[in-house]
Amino acid sequence: MKLMRKNSFKRKAVAVVLGLSVVAGLFTGCGKEKSDKTIKVGAVPTPHAEVLNIIKDNLKEKGYNLEVVEYNDYVLPNKALEDGELDANYFQHQPYLDDFNKENGTHIVSVAAVHFEPFGIYAGKTKSLSDLKDGATVAVPNDTTNEARALLLLEAQGLIKLKEGAGITATVLDIEENPLNLEIKELEAAQVARAVSDVDIAAINGNYAIDAGYKVSDALAVESADSLAAETYANIVAVKEGSENSDKTKALVEAILSDEVRDYINQTYEGAVVPVF
Repeated sequence: MKLMRKNSFKRKAVAVVLGLSVVAGLFTGCGKEKSDKTIKVGAVPTPHAEVLNIIKDNLKEKGYNLEVVEYNDYVLPNKALEDGELDANYFQHQPYLDDFNKENGTHIVSVAAVHFEPFGIYAGKTKSLSDLKDGATVAVPNDTTNEARALLLLEAQGLIKLKEGAGITATVLDIEENPLNLEIKELEAAQVARAVSDVDIAAINGNYAIDAGYKVSDALAVESADSLAAETYANIVAVKEGSENSDKTKALVEAILSDEVRDYINQTYEGAVVPVF
């Protein structure tokens, strides 16, 4: 009888220990879930990271810590998002994202359109569009998306005419009329601003123009807010497919599509960045 009672006691003791372990595990799991309050967002420095930093306090009030990870290229932030290293990123427009997903087999989707960075034509050797001479040189970005924007802007100023329907896929091969025989120099987008002094005029991306110290007021011409480009090339907040309705995503989108962000953009960038919400 004593032996049976002793074994029974041991079994009960083991059961109690196992039960406590399960309960402790449950509490530990809940603790991890509740402490997962960091929203990690990848962005390029200007203006994206600057805009994100504005909403840190807003998100903190909602119980989230916003961590902004800065990148200096357009590839790594999408790869990091796909690999789960980021909760979201903010640096690109929809056409770029569509191409990236297609070429890399990634599954990234837009959850909010935030701002538009107008393309501008800036003076180099020639100080006004009306002073352009026959054979003048024009620097434009060489990637498909941005070259089309540059050519559409040149067309809007009456400097060239593109084939009907060329639109946002236009290249130099789509130039149908070129009355001034403009010489189009295709350069990597980041290099265009550096080549301004070597050409007559240059068509520069908004973010690269900002980095180079230009203001929209310096431009000879800019894309209008109701242009095809403005509608197409709004910069977006993107997440991995399946995360569109997560609490983190909802909190991030609500914070960035706020009056605070709209006012900051309008007051800070003097027309070089335009809110679209």
